[in-house]
Amino acid sequence: MLSGVPRSESLATPLISFLLNVLWIAFGGLWMALGWVIAAVIMAITIVGLPWTRAALNIAAYTLLPFGQKAVSRADYSGQEDVGTGVLGLVGNVIWLVLAGWWLALAHLITALLLAFTIIGIPFAWAHLKLAGLALWPIGKIIVPLHSRPITQGMTSTKALSSFN
Repeated sequence: MLSGVPRSESLATPLISFLLNVLWIAFGGLWMALGWVIAAVIMAITIVGLPWTRAALNIAAYTLLPFGQKAVSRADYSGQEDVGTGVLGLVGNVIWLVLAGWWLALAHLITALLLAFTIIGIPFAWAHLKLAGLALWPIGKIIVPLHSRPITQGMTSTKALSSFN
């Protein structure tokens, strides 16, 4: 047993994630990751867009290999607010939405619709729909392993224990 998970289950999850990620790349993952990289490059070239470049590159990597990972609120995961999760994050997300978020979300939606026409493509379409939501509002998010638990720094022991139940 490894951290409360039976050994057979702990080995199966990475293998399934690997297989799904290989199929994902063939079913639009590579194309959409490239879209995120293009958005990051455009933001970096403008100099003003540098704050969005890092987020776009992180999500490009997530878009390339999404299975076995998840996007969560950084404030919820870390248990504390920061610049990207407060008012500045809200303003940053609105600017991102206008400049790049809408067309990345639209590309994910179109890819999802095309994949949804096949039975095999439905799970991948669902993943593209989740990424479309992330494309609209990426600032303040963090990509973490699927089964990771939130960091409990700064929490009282009672609150930390209740977060694991």
